[in-house]
Amino acid sequence: MKNVLSYFVILVSIVILASCGSNQAKYPNDTEPTAVAGDTIRIANDSLEYEIIIIEPGFNAWLATQPPRGYFTPAIMDASNDRKVLEYNLRVNAPLNYDPSLYVFRIDYDRDVDYGDEVTFLLFNYFRFFEQRYNQRL
Repeated sequence: MKNVLSYFVILVSIVILASCGSNQAKYPNDTEPTAVAGDTIRIANDSLEYEIIIIEPGFNAWLATQPPRGYFTPAIMDASNDRKVLEYNLRVNAPLNYDPSLYVFRIDYDRDVDYGDEVTFLLFNYFRFFEQRYNQRL
């Protein structure tokens, strides 16, 4: 039961809500990353056009050991995120083929929306963390 609860917390880790605000500024001034208790990171703007929540034990410590923001170009991170979100969502929809305790919730991600540098960076690194920690290839 502890293992299932652990996976549930992990998979609740990424939630991106996208709306049709793609014509707005690249990284709105009212967007502020905030760290919440322990290994939870929440990034959202005040108008709630998007939100990413990462609740993953060990993610913050792992992230601190990775290359800093700017090491990978935005184009590389965007391309990787596009591909990995698609594959991740395919696995969510195939619970008989992939572990449903790893792939619980779909990620609502629109490749035509510019989520800003912070969300792109964290999503890119979360996928790297997820692949490494759970021995998955997205």
